[in-house]
Amino acid sequence: MKFFKKKTQNFSAVQTAPANYSKSHPFTEISNYIPGSNYKFKLYKAIKEAIPIIDAAISKIIRLTGEFSIKCENKEIETEINHFINNVQVNSCSCGVNAFILSHLNQLLTYGTAVGEIVINSEGTKIDALYNASLNNLELLTGNNPLKLKIFRKNKKGELSEIKYPELILISTLNPEPGQIYGNSILKGLPFISDILLKIYNSIGTNWERVGNVKFAVTYKPSSEAGERAYTKERASLIASEWSKAMKNNLQPSDFIAIGDVSIKAIGADNPILDSQVPVRQMLEQIISKLSIPPFLLGLSWSTTETMSTQQSEILSSELDSYRRILNPIIYKICNMWLRLKGYDEKIEINWEMVDLSNQLDIANTKLINAKTLEIEKKLEKSEESNI
Repeated sequence: MKFFKKKTQNFSAVQTAPANYSKSHPFTEISNYIPGSNYKFKLYKAIKEAIPIIDAAISKIIRLTGEFSIKCENKEIETEINHFINNVQVNSCSCGVNAFILSHLNQLLTYGTAVGEIVINSEGTKIDALYNASLNNLELLTGNNPLKLKIFRKNKKGELSEIKYPELILISTLNPEPGQIYGNSILKGLPFISDILLKIYNSIGTNWERVGNVKFAVTYKPSSEAGERAYTKERASLIASEWSKAMKNNLQPSDFIAIGDVSIKAIGADNPILDSQVPVRQMLEQIISKLSIPPFLLGLSWSTTETMSTQQSEILSSELDSYRRILNPIIYKICNMWLRLKGYDEKIEINWEMVDLSNQLDIANTKLINAKTLEIEKKLEKSEESNI
């Protein structure tokens, strides 16, 4: 409390607000990707936009992570803090800490690093809003001390200025390498696979444009007679004109009549389109294995068994638990900041909802079996007492 009372600056000004940047074509980042090159945020954004199944997988992971509530011993404080959790402003048009956490997780999975900010009012007495910052506007550095993180904001000219109140910044990283500040995206390793998949899709579209939209070759061969050879050019022009008229009449079938040796062939009819099912599935298998999400959740009807589906669900549950552990420090920091500003000294507990329905079903069946067992034991005890 004393810290915020001493400050006279306006806290409500968002420190990590975005600046205007020129955008290039999104898919060029994938084709120009060089393995081992520097970290590029535009690359992963382009992959999500270019391959819908990757975007769908990340969206499902975010939704399956679920929502949370806060528990504490004092029920009045618990009611207040949960009211704050559900009603605090997030960015410009969202509401609730859950909305902030979902956006934070989306940024974390896509880029490997997520940054947010707690926005305090001008008096320094309460939390006005939560803000999800763009990584394009920030630079994370350590300087001489690798344990001390410094956060810099970029202006429109690209110049860096250090953030004045780093204690209000919320940062999460996903599987960072030793000695590195930024985390690793779950899309790491997929640019090469994505580039191959896009080439296949692009070739499919090109082939269908060439073969599906049939084009014809009309060949006129004049005979050896001198009279016919004298009018070869005129007859060829007449054949071309009549053929164009016949092809333009799309509403009704029309006949094409020609004199002489005229042959008509469809261009590309002898070249069948390559079967892309096997290579596309191979690329998708690599993508699905990297994202650790069961294929049936994405509408892929690959051969599977009930046991395999259960194992895949358990793997996904462990992944979701891992993401929740990464998000817990962010939630604790927001809630502890709210408690300190209110003058409360209360310990809180984060209560996440169940990961999936299968766990709830197992728990319900276990409770039902225990209740039936207890009822049978009571009946046996009564029958023994009556016999005595």
